[in-house]
Amino acid sequence: MPDTNDARLIYITTDGTAEARMIGYALVEARLAACANILDPMTSVYWWDGAVQEGAETVLIAKTVAGRVDALTERVRDLHSYDCPCIVSVPIDGGNPAFLDWVAAETAEGPPRANENGES
Repeated sequence: MPDTNDARLIYITTDGTAEARMIGYALVEARLAACANILDPMTSVYWWDGAVQEGAETVLIAKTVAGRVDALTERVRDLHSYDCPCIVSVPIDGGNPAFLDWVAAETAEGPPRANENGES
């Protein structure tokens, strides 16, 4: 059973659904995240270039474990269109043990695992 203190939600903002989907797929395919949720639309109000700005963004929330956060962050930075993307790790301090087991299993390094149809 995984340590629930090891599970993380990674909150990422992107410029739109296409970018969020591209990053989400890349993270899951690389097993840096067990899954990714895309929340669209979202309005951001922020300081940038010396002024208050407002813009539409899309939120991407990835589920992973602490040991994968650095690699996940680097991958997002490589793929992201922003100069300074929001990528923050939020610890999970509890939850459904079966779900947390699944997150740990799906982000474990090693050979690809078989899907529910027995295919890898």
